[in-house]
Order: sequence, then structure tokens, then C-alpha cells
Amino acid sequence: MNQAPTGPIQEEDALGKAYDARLMRRLLRYLGPYRWKVVLAVVLLVSAALLQIVGPWLIQMALDDAVPEGDGRLLSILAIAYMVATLATFGLQYAQALVTTWLGQSVMYDLRMEIFHKLQELDLTFFDRNPVGRLMTRITSDVETLNELFSSGVVAIFGDLFTLIFIISAMLLLDWQLALVTMSVMPLVVWAAFVFRSRIRRAYRDIRVRLARINAFLHERITGMQVVQLFNREEADARRLDEVNDDYLEAHLRSITYYALFFPVIEVFTAIALALIIWVGGAAILAEATTVGVVTAFLLYARRFFRPIQDLSEKYNVLQGAMASSERIFKLLDREPAIADPASPRPLPEGLGGDIEFRDVWFAYGQDEEGEPDWVIRGLSFRIRPGEKVAIVGHTGAGKTTIINLLMRFYDPQKGEILLDGIPIREVAQKELRARIGLVLQDVFLFSDDVQYNIRMGDREISDESVRAAAREVGAEDFVNGLSRGFATPLGERGSSLSVGERQLISFARALAFDPRILILDEATSSVDSEIEARIDEATRRLMEGRTSVVIAHRLSTIQGADRIFVMHHGELVEEGSHLELLEMGGLYSRLHELQFQTVPAE
Repeated sequence: MNQAPTGPIQEEDALGKAYDARLMRRLLRYLGPYRWKVVLAVVLLVSAALLQIVGPWLIQMALDDAVPEGDGRLLSILAIAYMVATLATFGLQYAQALVTTWLGQSVMYDLRMEIFHKLQELDLTFFDRNPVGRLMTRITSDVETLNELFSSGVVAIFGDLFTLIFIISAMLLLDWQLALVTMSVMPLVVWAAFVFRSRIRRAYRDIRVRLARINAFLHERITGMQVVQLFNREEADARRLDEVNDDYLEAHLRSITYYALFFPVIEVFTAIALALIIWVGGAAILAEATTVGVVTAFLLYARRFFRPIQDLSEKYNVLQGAMASSERIFKLLDREPAIADPASPRPLPEGLGGDIEFRDVWFAYGQDEEGEPDWVIRGLSFRIRPGEKVAIVGHTGAGKTTIINLLMRFYDPQKGEILLDGIPIREVAQKELRARIGLVLQDVFLFSDDVQYNIRMGDREISDESVRAAAREVGAEDFVNGLSRGFATPLGERGSSLSVGERQLISFARALAFDPRILILDEATSSVDSEIEARIDEATRRLMEGRTSVVIAHRLSTIQGADRIFVMHHGELVEEGSHLELLEMGGLYSRLHELQFQTVPAE
């Protein structure tokens, strides 16, 4: 048995730091290939931020210079300049949005491809312990969160910071006393942002947890819809979803409430700053210590001053999500596969070959309650000669399928050695090893592409004629030609448009199209009817000639013609011999044979 992970698999990890410099440095490296686009985005942002201080300055000149002196020409020039600055700001912000969105999408593309390649490298133990829903979250929503960071976060922060710097500089140059008055409300703004940050952090955590629960619940119920309907669980499951969905709604409403409070609070502080400017500035105008234009400019600057502060508070939420997502993504990317190719792989010999040897192999998927290995295979030793047909039988849990998993190197044994053509498979590249073996499983997995793709798995080196020949050899060509578009017929998810027997025939054709040196059938005919089983048996008898063949079967009638039969019991090889030899022994195989072929006495 595989060791199950502890804890609810749909729960997300606890939130880490809101900002982690190590993670941020690693994230920023993904911008390396696009450094010039980053420079362009920053230039656009700085330019737009600089232009934002031009408008109030032009208004100040109009009120203090053009209007009092009755200079219509200067007033017209200032008005035109104001329009040009506004349009230029719009153009710069539009171009910046395009560039930053392009950056975010490019980084997301690179990261998603890197995650997918990493998933393809990882061993089956990893997938045994990590549900599909969680892995899909890594490659979709977690990557999308990072897209928000790059498209509207990390680069846009520069724009907000430069806007603040330019506005503060402009106010200090105009009137440093009014500037201090404007910024006197900043301690209140900082306090509000701190309170908001702690509240929204907890709400964000709750939203993620509840969303994970909804996704896990829906994934299970949709996948198991047949069972749900069979046992009339529709209403009960609907009630359960209503509870989970209500929890999610409550968390979202709490988050929205915090935002709904924070932004009006900032507006109140902005209004206080404006009132102070009017009060202090108005008094200064009466005392002839400043001008109407300066006070008007300050009112406009103050309104723009608090806008990037609001934006930075929103960016905090984006940053927090990005840190959590990046930590989970990098944890996945940093995982080293338990099954790795050697530094200098040894090539398998050319020619037929197919010699398989197990030498004192011990293997356990996990540990028992006392922390000791829970052995599935115990001291297994045998040799299968090239071209030999060997069957493996035994009770459920005897270790039959595990032998195949070890031979394919989906797992590595804890002790012992497995050799192919005299070479330890640990010293062979996994691609070369698996290219020599054709495997047909009981549970056939077909992709939603057409029949032709599912036979040659997208390998263009396998010609259309080879695909048809493989289908012909296993007796699948007739039924495929009877489909609506023949070999170009899409099969639907997991081949849902085909019967169990037809899917099995496609999997046989798939294995044979790659012309393997070794052919492995793992309960391959247990789910087909007698007619299709007879067609498969006839085809496989021809195809096994000259190939090393390993057949795992519960039904002993399918393996009586094997050269040798291995009988497994609790992970050990307890009997070996031909069908007749094993019957004569009167051991476990003989008892299995009697159980399957005993006749029921007439009443």
C-alpha cells in the first residue's frame, strides 16, 4: 500500500511571509529574458508619473499669472499644454498597460511550461501523494496569481512610488509649509493601512482554504457522479455543497467588507488633508503669504497624492498572494525526482535481447505503524530469457503489478538489483528503458484526441500505415473503420465513446505500434468479453513470437500456454514451472486452479 499523506489533501498550506526577499529575487529572475521590456515599462511609468504633476502646475500658472494679468495668449497656451499633457499621460498609461500585461503573460507562459516539464520528470511516488486537484492549482491559479504580480504589481509599484516622490517634490518646491500640512495626516493613513493589512491577510487565507474545499468537493462529486446517482445522494451532496459554498461566501464578504471600509477611510483622510489645505492655505492667501494658484495646485496634488497610497495597499494583497503562490510553486520546482537518470547512462545492446533478471529485490511503498518498511516484494529473484513467455499469478496484493512497476522503473527497489540484457536498469536512461517495453494495463487511459493519436501517441516517426498495421494485428481495424471518421475520430475524455473492449484493443495497438522488445500484459483481457478476448489472444500469440513476454492474469485460462508460470504469495516467488508441472506439485497454483475451475454440483 502507498503511504497516504496526512491531513486533508484539499487544505492549502498556511500563509508564509507577506514579503520574502529570497522568493522575490527568484521571481525577478524570470524577467531576465525580457529586461528591455521591463526597462521600457519603467520608463513609461516614470514618464506618466512625471506628467501627472504638470497639470496642477499649469493651473497654478494660469491662476497666478495669466488671469491676473489678463494674458489671453498665455492662458490659451497653458490650456493647450494641459490638454497635451493629459493626452500624453493617457497614451503613456495605455502603452505601459500593454507592456506590463505582455510581461505578465510571457512570465506566466515560461513558468507554466517549467512546471509542466518538472511534473513530467517526477516519479510516481510524488503523484501517489499529491492529488490531481492540488497539482492543477499549481499550474493554473498559482501561476495566474504571479501573472497579477508581474502585470499589475512589481512594475506598477515603481509608478506609484515615483508618483509619490514627484508629487511630494512638487509640493515642497511650491510651498514647504503647505506640504507639511498636507502630509500631516500620513500617520493616520499608515495606521489604517496596518490595520487593513492584518485583517485582509486573515480573510485572504480563509478564502483560499474554502476555495480549495469547494474544488475538492466538486472534483470528487463530478468524477464519481455515477456513484452519487446510484445511491441517490444528489440532495445530500447539494446540502453539503451549500454549506461549503456558504463558508466561501462568508469569507469573501468579510474581505469585501474590509475593502469597503478601507477605501472610504482613506477618502476621509484625503478630505481632512483638503480641509487643512483650504484652512491653512486660505489663511495664507488672506495674509498674502501665498497665492490662489498655489493653494489650488495643492488641492489637486493632495487628491493625486492619496491615490497611489490606495494602489499600494491593493498591491500588498497581490504581493501576499504572489508570495504564497511562489512558495508553493518553487517547492514543486525544487523537488528532485526520486527516479533519476545516471550521469553517464549505459546504452542497451542493439538487436533483439529482452533478458530480464531480478536479483534479491526488496521493495516497499511505505512504512508500517512502527516505522519499518512495509515490504510488498521480499527477496525476489528470477530470470526471464529472451523470447520467453512468462506468466505471473497470485492472489490480490501478492506483488504482481509491483514487479512491472519496478521493471519499468516507475519505482526503485530499496534492496537488490534489476537487470535488462545484463545491464542494471539504474544505469540506463529511463527513455531508452521504456522504449524497449510495451505495456498494456487493465485500466486503459486514452486521450481525448483521435484514434490515430492514441495509437502512436503523437510520434510522427510512426507512419499512418504502421498505425493501421498495428490496429490490424490486434483486430481493431474493422471497428475503427466503422467509426464516423475512422482513425480521425475523436474519442472524447478517456475514450468515453468506446466500449471497454474497444479501448483495450486500442491500447494493444498502441503498444505494438512502438515495436517493443518486451511485451507486458497486466490483466489486459480481464475486462473484455469472450469474443474480443479471443481476437486479442489470437493476435498476441503471433506478436509474442520472438519477444520476451510477461503476462499478469487472474484468469488462469489465459496463461496455460506460457513457457513458465511464476506464482507469487505475499511478495515472494513460491512456485515456478509450466502449467502441468505446477498442477502436479499440488501447491498454491493447484489450489488457485481448483478454485477457478471447480464445478458446482447439481441440486
